[in-house]
Amino acid sequence: MASYTKAAQQWATFARAWYLLDAKLQPPGKIAAETVIRLEGRHKPIYHALNDCGDHVVIINTRHIAFSGNKWEQKVYSSHTGYPGGFKQVTATQLHLKDPTAIVKLTVYRMLPKNLQRRTLMQRLHLFPEDVIPEDIEKNLLQEIPQPRVVPKRLDEYTPEEIAAFPRVWTPPKDFRWK
Repeated sequence: MASYTKAAQQWATFARAWYLLDAKLQPPGKIAAETVIRLEGRHKPIYHALNDCGDHVVIINTRHIAFSGNKWEQKVYSSHTGYPGGFKQVTATQLHLKDPTAIVKLTVYRMLPKNLQRRTLMQRLHLFPEDVIPEDIEKNLLQEIPQPRVVPKRLDEYTPEEIAAFPRVWTPPKDFRWK
C-alpha cells in the first residue's frame, strides 16, 4: 500500500504540465525568457540540468507581438544555405509577414541551451498566431503564465467615471482664455 502512494506521488512530481502564455503586445525576448524556464523545468524544485523534467508551453497571439523602437525594420534575421552565395537576410517585418510564429520560435530556440536537449525541448513548444487553440491541446492546459509586460489600457477603454477621477496635472484659472 505504501508503494502505491509513493508511485502516485512520484508520478505527480514528474508529470508534465501544460502552460498558456498570451503574447499579445509582448516583446519576443521577454516571452522567450518566461518560456525557456518552463520548457527546461527550472521552475520545479526537482530540477537538474541532466534531468528532463520540463513542461509544455502553449503561446497564443504570436501575430500580435510588439518590438520596441524601430526593430521591425532594423532587426535582421540571417541564415545560410551552405552553398556559395547562399547567405540570406530578412528583416523582422518580412519574416513576420511570411510566418507569424517564426520570430517567437527563433527567439525561444536561440535562448535554449546549445546542447542535444534543445530539439526535444522545442517539441514541447506549441505556437499559434491567434487565440484559437485545438481542443486536444486546450483540454490539457493547466495554468496561465502571467504576461511579462503590463499592457496599458487604451483611452477608449476607460469609463467616464475613471476619466473624471483621474488626477489633473493643471487646472486652468477661471479667467483663462483658450485660443
